[in-house]
Order: sequence, then C-alpha cells, then structure tokens
Amino acid sequence: MQYLFDENGRRYLDAFAGIVTVSCGHCHPDVLNAIFEQSKLLQHATTIYLHHAIADFAEALASKMPGNLKVVYFVNSGTEANELAMLMARLSTGNLGMIALRNAYHGGSSGTIGLTALNTWKYPIPQGEIHHVVNPDPYHGSFGSDAARYAQDLQDHIDFGTSGKVAGFIAETIQGVGGAVELAPGYLKLVYDIVRKAGGVCIADEVQTGFGRTGSHYWGFETQGVIPDIVTMAKGIGNGLPLGAVVTTPEIANVMAQKIQFNTFGGNPVCSAGGLAVLRVIDKERRQAHCADVGSHLLGRLRTLQERHDIIGDVRGRGLMVGMELVTDRQEKTPAKAETAVLFEKLRELGVLVGKGGLHGNVFRIKPPMCFTKDDADFLVDALDYSMSKL
Repeated sequence: MQYLFDENGRRYLDAFAGIVTVSCGHCHPDVLNAIFEQSKLLQHATTIYLHHAIADFAEALASKMPGNLKVVYFVNSGTEANELAMLMARLSTGNLGMIALRNAYHGGSSGTIGLTALNTWKYPIPQGEIHHVVNPDPYHGSFGSDAARYAQDLQDHIDFGTSGKVAGFIAETIQGVGGAVELAPGYLKLVYDIVRKAGGVCIADEVQTGFGRTGSHYWGFETQGVIPDIVTMAKGIGNGLPLGAVVTTPEIANVMAQKIQFNTFGGNPVCSAGGLAVLRVIDKERRQAHCADVGSHLLGRLRTLQERHDIIGDVRGRGLMVGMELVTDRQEKTPAKAETAVLFEKLRELGVLVGKGGLHGNVFRIKPPMCFTKDDADFLVDALDYSMSKL
C-alpha cells in the first residue's frame, strides 16, 4: 500500500516511503505474516546461538551480490552499517584516512557524521581522518558531467592531502539526503581504480538506492559498472523493520576475527524473517521492473511540467528515486527555499506527502513505496502543477 491515513481517516499519497524505507508497501501481507509467524516462535536469541532465519536471510542476500561479496553482517540501521564498513576499511588496509564526497549523507553517529558532508546534519565535533572531495554533480558541479576532472580532484587530494595511502572511499551512487544527485557517468570506475592504487577499499552506500529502486539495476553501484569491496544497506531491506547489513569479501571479513564482533539485535530472528520476506516480495512482484516503468513515466511527466514552470531548475534520478530542484533563477540556479516550503505544505493539504533534501532544502525528494503506480504519479504531478500555478 502506498497510502497513509491521519487520525481523522484522511488518506495521503505517500511519495516518500518513510524516508525511502518502505520498499514493498505499507503493511504488505507477506512481510507482516513472516514477522508474525516468527514472533510466535522465537523473537530474540542473539547470534550467539545460530538460528536458521539469519542463515537463510544471509544466503538470500549474498545471492544478490556480484563478485566475491559473500560475507554478510547484520546490524540495525544504515548508520551502524557505515560505521562497521569504515572499521573494516581501516582494519583491512592498516590506514586511517577515509574519503567521502561533499553533499553526502552516511549517518548521524559521531563517526558517520564525519563522513557526512552537509552542514545541516553535522555537529561541531572532531571528525577524525576524513576528507571530502568535490562532488561529481552534473547540475551544480564545476566540471559538469566530466567524470575525469572530478576523479583528478580526488587524485590531487590523495597526493596533497594525505600520506599517499588511504583506508577507503565511500559514496552513494545517487545521493539521497543531498537531493537525489546522481554521480557523473563513469566517475566511480575511475575513482575506484585511484583509491585501490592508494591502498584503500571502495564502499558503496546502498541504503537508499538498493533493492531495485533505480529500476535499471538491483544495486545503484551497478549503474556505474563497478563492484565495490564493501556494500552497506538498510531502509528498504526491511520495509520499516530496524534492519541494516554490510556485505563484503571473505578477505576483508577475516580482519574482524581479530576481536569479538557482535551486535545484540543485528540478525535477530524476527528481522531476519521479515528481511527475507522483503527480498521474496521484490522478486515475486517484479518491483525492479515496476520501478523502471513507473519511474520513466514519472520522470517524463515531471520534465513536461518543467517546461511549464520556470521554478523547476532540474529533474533527475532513476526509477523511483527522483529529485526535482526548485530555483528562483534558472541561470544562477538560486535555491527557491521559501517557495519550496510553501509548496511542501500545499502538497500536504492536497493529500500528497513528499520529502525535501539538498543543502538548502529546495529539492523535492520523490521516492515512494515501490508499489507506486502510474496513476499515483499522475496525481502527484497534477498536484504539483496546481500548487505551482498558485504561487
């Protein structure tokens, strides 16, 4: 289901999916049934005692990964997943320096705040050995869509800003909180080569782009033709359950055996059963193909709307991971902050819920449950059209 209801029973079209978390749809019966049945049998045991639910889920998840990404660690959130990935990178390489992109969001813990590069989410605390390079943003970036020039900036940063060795590089393929910014084509392939030559590992943050949401591919990193060394995921993996995962190679996983690696709730039977049900629903209902089909229709309608309203500076994204940036001046790309806030509330009054993102909060994040239909997309665009005509 792609709807939410308020205390008075009024229905809203959910175009944000609980911040890109509800993948199969609200209250999907297959997922709920898996959770209920497992809860009646065993709710919690911790990974001290092996339970078949965690093994079944890990096996199913690993089967979705390319290359030698075969070892799965379960955690409770995307923040925890990225914390663990950063730890793995530093332990496996013996280096400390991490590289992330400007405009990135990777979590809200004291460690992942360092990886995050949006001042609206960062508290004034030490962020450690973390470096932020120029974002390969085709709309705002200094080099447009020229991936080679952005990659050269990263090389320069390694040469001049580090010892020459780094622990790792982390990036979202389409930046979520940053406003649905898709990286310049070919960027990750160039950067992964540079990072590996500097002794680092490459981490793909799939917290928002994973599980077929982009339509064209199951994982966001596949759109760039790369295979990471570590993949982090959460949100859509559980359809609302507190669930995250880190998938890596046996070689990198071996470093974790130096000490005890344990997570009290990670991989608990209930979340494992629910997560496995999510994977099965996405396959059974062909949600990836659905995202491609509905997303193409939605993007087409939004680009037509862009021709009618000058406030729409950019429409971007893939599948059902879409961003629409609002500006007061298309040439200068001046953020339409006040207008975005007004439209945000107007849409809510019309029964449509969207998200906001970007440093200035002037990007509508349209990332609905993956059962969103073309009729839903039409209603959303019509509501946008009506609201903008009233500005």
